[in-house]
Amino acid sequence: MKKLVAILLTLILSLGLLAACGKKDPTPTPTTAPTAAPTAEPTAEPTEEPTPTAVPDDPTKKSEGVMTHAEFVAAEDETEVTIECYVQDHQSWWENKVSVYAADPDGAYFIYEMACSEEDSKKLVPGTKIRVKGFRATWSGEIEVAADATFEFLDGNYIAPAIDLTPFITGDQIVSQIPEVLALMNHLVTVKGLKVTGAPMYKWDGSGSRGDDIYLRVSLNGVSFSLVVESYLRGADTEVYQNVESLKEGDIIDVDAYLYWYNGAQPHVINVLVAPK
Repeated sequence: MKKLVAILLTLILSLGLLAACGKKDPTPTPTTAPTAAPTAEPTAEPTEEPTPTAVPDDPTKKSEGVMTHAEFVAAEDETEVTIECYVQDHQSWWENKVSVYAADPDGAYFIYEMACSEEDSKKLVPGTKIRVKGFRATWSGEIEVAADATFEFLDGNYIAPAIDLTPFITGDQIVSQIPEVLALMNHLVTVKGLKVTGAPMYKWDGSGSRGDDIYLRVSLNGVSFSLVVESYLRGADTEVYQNVESLKEGDIIDVDAYLYWYNGAQPHVINVLVAPK
């Protein structure tokens, strides 16, 4: 009997253990794999547009329809002209006009009272390239672009070097008859060793007063001619004007000037250096 009870107890314990082993974990196991973080598409490096290479300005080249310096000089008066040139200097702006000293590698130009706003006149700094349309004229021997010419700014820059006029001035002939001098009309020139032969005069006949143009008679190698400090170009407040005012007969000077023409060479002086005595 005891043996039978022991067997029954053994069977009951075994069934309980089997039931315990058959229970599931109450925590649900995920059946879907976790979503991975989205991967960004690779961004292409921005491509820089190539910077266009600027074509350097060639001051010896002219645009289509533009005269060379030789063609301008050879043209008849009152011929309509178009030139491209580079500002070297200019006189004072006044009443929407300005007179310009200009050049290219082949020669120089004087543009008389060119139409110009005050704002644009401030942009006409040395080296500035412009295209000018107007009419050729001759006034007392000066070949120029006549009044009321028009202009436009162009890209480019050029400064003409000063040319030493000294070797061409000899006692064989007057300045206005020297071909090399005539060819340099309006160009920036240097003349060295000039002797002052008369006191400076305000106005050409001495009838003016301070603030007017100053005229100065000089000679070199037996050749005599006049210089002028053009007051619209270098006024009474400038160093060159004051230096010329103080010159005495017999002084020896070097000058830089634009070779303007008035019944012969009459350089417009922009610098003067007095030789020490």
